[in-house]
Amino acid sequence: MINLFHVNNHTINTVNYNNLLHDTVVTTFEDTIKDYVGAQYAVTFNSATSAIFLTLLNKNIVVNVPSMIPPVVLNAIITSNNRYRFIDDVDWVGDSYVLHDFGDYKIVDSAQKLEKNQFITECNDDDLMVFSFYPTKPVGSSDGGMIVSNDFKKIKYLKELALNGMTSSHNNWERTIKLPGYKMYMNSIQAEIAMNNFNMYEEKLSSLKKVRDLYNTELGYSNTSNHLYRIEVIDRDKFIQFMKNNGISCGIHYSATHLNPVYRNHLNHFAYDENSTNCKLSEEKSESTVSIPFNERLTISEVNLIIKKVKEYREK
Repeated sequence: MINLFHVNNHTINTVNYNNLLHDTVVTTFEDTIKDYVGAQYAVTFNSATSAIFLTLLNKNIVVNVPSMIPPVVLNAIITSNNRYRFIDDVDWVGDSYVLHDFGDYKIVDSAQKLEKNQFITECNDDDLMVFSFYPTKPVGSSDGGMIVSNDFKKIKYLKELALNGMTSSHNNWERTIKLPGYKMYMNSIQAEIAMNNFNMYEEKLSSLKKVRDLYNTELGYSNTSNHLYRIEVIDRDKFIQFMKNNGISCGIHYSATHLNPVYRNHLNHFAYDENSTNCKLSEEKSESTVSIPFNERLTISEVNLIIKKVKEYREK
């Protein structure tokens, strides 16, 4: 089977750690990514969902969120005591987008994108930019997240929130409790896996570009994402089964969550208005859009087979 994604395997020797949870590899990884994207400060988390949760914690706001979104984003909005309103934005998938603009700063969700100098080009100094290191993301780990910013106070506060509400120190007993916090920090194993994958990232990007360019040329698209390659098909489920029968794995990114009764009927957090469920484009795209294999391990013969089968299905 030709896989949709590729997830690297790693052997981690924890004997090398001074601290299984808070070894220097964590801060090394934070420094590496913040320098790569052009930010001054960074803090890591056990997941990007946790990062979003803490940035929104008790803000008591309404977040305008694309209907075609991973449900974990909605979960973070709800559990952090906020409300959401659906918007009909389908272009963000595979890219970054503004999750919320407070006026004096904004939260940019870049869980599906990681580019050199990205913070400089997309953000202001006070902004918070969120990255994900979920296994299938551009730089994967066993999971993990990060927030970068040029605002030291925001990063310091988020770091304390994620570290049980404590100041940072090598030994637990040397920390000062500042506030009731959460256990949401990135551990050493997560950081080392992510660091190992980042060390191969430029090579991965080069391989992905070759695949993407070939897809674009042969399938008639101009996609730019380094995370997903999505195409439009008639009868998506039939297409997925057709590709599976030919040894090719495909996926769906994403369903229209405004149709899901869990979120549509969550009256305590759903800021309902007539436009918030009028997401016709999201409904259409969630039924017609499919992701085809897009990873750095694809061979030219595999890519050509995928292209051939897509064209065969189109001609049926």
